[in-house]
Parts: sequence; structure tokens; C-alpha cells
Amino acid sequence: MKRELLVAEKLLQINAVKLNSQNPFTWASGWKSPIYCDNRKLLSYPHVRDFIKSELTNLVFTEFPGAEVIAGVATAGIPHGTLVADLLSLPFIYVRSKPKEHGMGNQIEGVLESGQEVVVIEDLISTGKSSMQAIEAIRAAGAKVVGLVSVFNYGFTAAANLFEQEGIRTLSLSHYNALLDLALEKQLIQSSELNLLEKWRENPEKWCQ
Repeated sequence: MKRELLVAEKLLQINAVKLNSQNPFTWASGWKSPIYCDNRKLLSYPHVRDFIKSELTNLVFTEFPGAEVIAGVATAGIPHGTLVADLLSLPFIYVRSKPKEHGMGNQIEGVLESGQEVVVIEDLISTGKSSMQAIEAIRAAGAKVVGLVSVFNYGFTAAANLFEQEGIRTLSLSHYNALLDLALEKQLIQSSELNLLEKWRENPEKWCQ
């Protein structure tokens, strides 16, 4: 089985991903969605956590061999980034969505030197906005972002266009298409639902049943 399907299978097994086209979920943004992905759950399952840790690390090691620093995007990218940095024996930093309003006012926590090559770790990529906030902060500090790696990617066109425009190479362990293929194979969804689920991704902001 391909890695994309294996990862999707793990996420479904622990209910980190839920599909419900009849009673859609409401995201924090207010969007209605037939899918909800909570990759924080996988941290509570050691066997799944180890699998994801290994796959993320292998992806960074093989695709970004020149990486000097691993960066986690606060908050959900922090544990995954820490695990990867530990396996690769690389420095780790994490990036807040905005600078702290107290103390040193840091947006980047940890030690980052100008010119260092950084791989950013996310648990989930949707619109790509939180990832770009982190990338812009790293760039502002004088470092170079060589790649963005995530556990799961919804595959929104807007996010893909954003990263392409910014010259950010983006890789994910699994994605929405793999999830739908697996869910259909395991009869977690019916073929009649597939069109509805595919249409959601085309225009999630305005999607309705």
C-alpha cells in the first residue's frame, strides 16, 4: 500500500479524521465541511505516533538533506517538529502566529541564525495562511525556508497557488484524495457521496449540501 493510503488508514483507525457529508462540521473559520481532521489525536497512540514520526523524518531526510533547522508551527506542528528534529539530531525552533505581547516579544522561540536552511513542519495544511505566517517570520529573521512538510493536506488550490508563488516546496504524508479513495474502498462512504465530497474541496468557503 502506498504511503499516502497507509497514513490515511492510520488517521481513520484512531478517528483523527472524520467524514460526514450529511451532518457537516463547522470549522473555526465558519466554513461548513464534510471532513474534520484532528492530528493531535495521533500523539496519544504510541504506535501511530512512531509511524508518523518515522515517515516525516524519512521525508525530510531524503528530500531536504541540507536542512539545518526544523521549525514547528505553533501549536499543532510543535510536537511533530520536535520528534523529527530529535531523530535527525537537528536544532528545533517553533514559530508563533504573532509575536508575544510580553517578555521578549518573540515570535520565533529557540535559536535561529541568519542564513540557516529550515524545514517547516505542520500537522495539517488547509488554506496555507498559518504556514505562510511562520515562513515569513523565518525569512524576516534572515533564514531560508527550503521546504514545508505536513502530515495531511486538504489540497486546496488556493494553498497550492500560494506556496508556488512563494517558491515553497510542499510535501505531505497524505492528502484528501487518498483519504477519499480509502474511505470508499472500506465502505466508510458511499459512491453517491463521492461527488459531494469532491465538490467541497473545489470551493470550501461557499460549499453547502
